[in-house]
Order: sequence, then C-alpha cells, then structure tokens
Amino acid sequence: MMLGKFILGMSWMLPEQASTYAPEVDNLYLFLVGTTIFFTVLISAAILYFFVKFRRRSESEVPRPVAGSMVLETAWTVIPFFISIGMFAWGAKIYLDQYTIPNDAQDIYVVAKQWMWKFQHPEGQREINELHIPVGKKIRFVMATEDVIHSFYIPAFRIKEDVVPGPNRYSTVWAEATMTGTFHIFCAEYCGTSHSGMIGWVTVMDDKDYQAWLSGGAAQGSMAERGANLFQQFGCITCHKSDGSGQCPKLEGKYGTMETLQGGEKVLIDDSYIRESILSPLAKIVAGYQPIMPSFQGQASEEQLQMLIAYIKSIGPAAAAAPGAGGGSSKISPPGMNPAAQRPPIMSTGGASMIAPVGQPAQPVQAPPQSQK
Repeated sequence: MMLGKFILGMSWMLPEQASTYAPEVDNLYLFLVGTTIFFTVLISAAILYFFVKFRRRSESEVPRPVAGSMVLETAWTVIPFFISIGMFAWGAKIYLDQYTIPNDAQDIYVVAKQWMWKFQHPEGQREINELHIPVGKKIRFVMATEDVIHSFYIPAFRIKEDVVPGPNRYSTVWAEATMTGTFHIFCAEYCGTSHSGMIGWVTVMDDKDYQAWLSGGAAQGSMAERGANLFQQFGCITCHKSDGSGQCPKLEGKYGTMETLQGGEKVLIDDSYIRESILSPLAKIVAGYQPIMPSFQGQASEEQLQMLIAYIKSIGPAAAAAPGAGGGSSKISPPGMNPAAQRPPIMSTGGASMIAPVGQPAQPVQAPPQSQK
C-alpha cells in the first residue's frame, strides 16, 4: 500500500495529461517503475537476509546439502513470466491504439526542416513552430522531412514519432486533445547544431475559438485548391486524361484503392505511395503503362507535395461517388477550367508520368499501350 502511494505520488513529475491516451501511457509507466522498485527491494532484502543467516561461523563448518524445491523453482519462473507478458500486452494495446488511425481523424500536414516545424491545415492555414488544433477532435499528423531525420514530440500528448527522409516515407501518428492550453513541441532526435532550438507550441482551443481562428486566414484557398493550381502549373493536364486516353493512368477516384503494377503486384494508393511516385517514379510502374514519368525531386517542395496529395484526396472515391459528381468529376477544378468541362485527371500512382515538366505546353497524346493480358 505504501509503495502504491509512493508510485502514484511520482505523477507530479510527469507532464500534463492533455490527450486521451496520456493517462494510459502514464499508468503503464508507473506500473513498470513500481514493479522495478518492488523486485529490486525484494531481491536486495533477500540477499542481505541470506548473507547474514547463512554466513560461515567457523572454518571447520561444512554446509548441509540443500535439496531443490520444485514449487519454489516453478514460482520464481512462472510469476515473472506472467508479469512480463502482462507488461507486453498492456504496452502492445497502447501502441496499437496510437498507430491505428481513426477514420474520422482530421489531417494536419507537418514538414520538418533544420531547424523548424512547418504545419499546413486542410483549410489552407500555414504555421511555423506554432500549431492550433481543436479540443476533442482526432488529429492525424502526416509528417515528412526535407533534410535529415527528426522526431516529432509533444510530451503532453505522449506522442513521439520519427520523421525519416526518403521518397516513400510519410510518418503518421494521431492524438486527441482533452484540454485547452498551450503545450511544448520538441524535436527528440539530434538533427544538427541548432537541434535544441527546434521547438514550438501547440495551442489547443475550444471549437468556437478554433473556427474563429480558421476564418482569419487561408486567403489563397484550401490545400486541395492550391493543389489544383499546382496540378495546372506543373502541366499535369498534358499527360493525364480523365477518359483514360492519356499517356498516364486515369486515376479519378483511385485514392485509397489498390493499383496493379507491372508483374502483378498490388499496392495501396496512399500518401506515401503518391509521394514516391512523384519523387521516384520508376520504383513502381502501373501495369499497362510505360516508365516515362520524370522525377520531380528538387522541383516540388514538401509543402507542394502535400497540397497535391490533398487535391488527389479531394477527387478520391468519396468525390467520385458524390451525387451530381458526373461520374467522378472533381469538386475542385484547376484554374482556368470550367468545372463542368472535362477535368484533368490526377497524378499517376505508378511509374507513368504524373506531372509534366513545369512550363511544358499541353500536347495531344496517343492512347497508352494496353496490358498484354
């Protein structure tokens, strides 16, 4: 009982519990600490007791043979085993809860860069080293890095996720804030000389204040609208045709679905796959199309990639199935196009060209070669 009170009293040393699973993480941590203290004291006391009780009292004393005890051997094997399995199961549950993204989570896009955190909201607001989110709403952080490995860490939320470089590496983690306030954001991975200065703040607001904050920005449109502008600016319309007659696959309504590659492998069209298709297009080539996609490494920034992905999401299956969508017509049309007219298809999710080089004029294209099956 005294040990339990002591362990619970240690909670004052922990950060505020500002997310739904922060209490679960703390409870597991305190259980581990308590178990460690209990067995450390128990084993140390046993050592001291046996040291005194069974000390050698004379040089001629010969210890009596001690027979083994099956009950004792079983007890100190089985009990620690079940304690360890319990710790593992408890930790695995928390891990699965943290990395199973809820379907109703709102996306916040994060770009790590020496030495700052850049945030984009779907509505279009952009922030540096500051983040505003609503209380009681599930938030999915979709993260990429422009340089080295970083680690996104909000102690009050009990989330810490590495952001690893690579063309197909988007890191994701989610949290749901349970209290309003301002909390620290850190980089928990050494990333260079100014690593200690890569800090920020997340401000959790009630829904009314958050909506008021949202209404004060995004004059240039939402991320999806900006992505539509980039789609036009990069000349994607040159190769992508919604009727499938272009040199690149028709991909309206494809986000979140499975795509077949050359060789028969199937892949999920998600954020990481689309990003890889832009930066390393020859890594995965869609069946029935030629590997003509140029790499846009160094041409499209991380923020632009995220905008393009947001645009692709906006014309995904939900948009294609919406009443009045015209069989998959996008709710967001590139600038200069009539929304009722033929909309340019989205970028390729495979090796076929996803975006024409910047400044390349639109040219008539031939129908893509079909799979020989």
